[in-house]
Amino acid sequence: MLVYPSSIDLSTRTLRFLAGQLTARRRDIGRRWRRLPVARQALLALAHLRCGDTYAQLAAGFGIGIATVYRYIREAIEVLAALAPTLTEAMKTIRTKAFVILDGTLLPIDRIAADTPYYGGKHKRDGMNVQVLTGPFGRLLWASPALPGSTHDLTAARQHGIIDALAAAGPKCWADKAYQGAGRPVRVPFRGRHLKQWKRRHNTTHAKIRCLGEQAMATLKGWRLLRKLRCSTNRITNIVKAVLVLHHASA
Repeated sequence: MLVYPSSIDLSTRTLRFLAGQLTARRRDIGRRWRRLPVARQALLALAHLRCGDTYAQLAAGFGIGIATVYRYIREAIEVLAALAPTLTEAMKTIRTKAFVILDGTLLPIDRIAADTPYYGGKHKRDGMNVQVLTGPFGRLLWASPALPGSTHDLTAARQHGIIDALAAAGPKCWADKAYQGAGRPVRVPFRGRHLKQWKRRHNTTHAKIRCLGEQAMATLKGWRLLRKLRCSTNRITNIVKAVLVLHHASA
């Protein structure tokens, strides 16, 4: 197998952060020797999450076995996921914001067509539904656990308790038409083809505000592993949480 050097479009700050967390992890479990030092393990995990490199590619590049690559990546993801903010913790930050944007995205997965619960009718593909809260400047604040792709955005938001949390916290929240019926805390555009002029102006202003949420989605999809997940669906929530923590650490 040919091996070549590559690059990761992340700062050394992100690498140092993850290496520090892995160092604390090794200290807690009391293991002194590993095939890779913490800095190399952190680089391995970042290459997988950011670049989407496969286990086989990483095993060849780092000179270790595929099983070892799997263990190292899983350990790093679990360490990071444990640091992810809960919805309650995120609301403390959200209360200080002028407004937030609520949106949902479908993370594509490698599943057969027979897996009906994972098929998202809106995107016409299999995936996992993730709800995202974004700040006024497009900064990703919180990401929900992953649900099967057939789950409607409004249903997912209610299931995660987002609507109730927003109502209690009191910030203005902007969302698209998928959240029609969410109630007072969530502002959605008017529906219909033949709208009055003031309603069309409202929808234009609404779209300009809500488009900031697309920046957060682009940030999320900037981690190439999330563009096509080939792992068990039970692991996707932790992967999303790990990406969220790394995003906050690099800011």
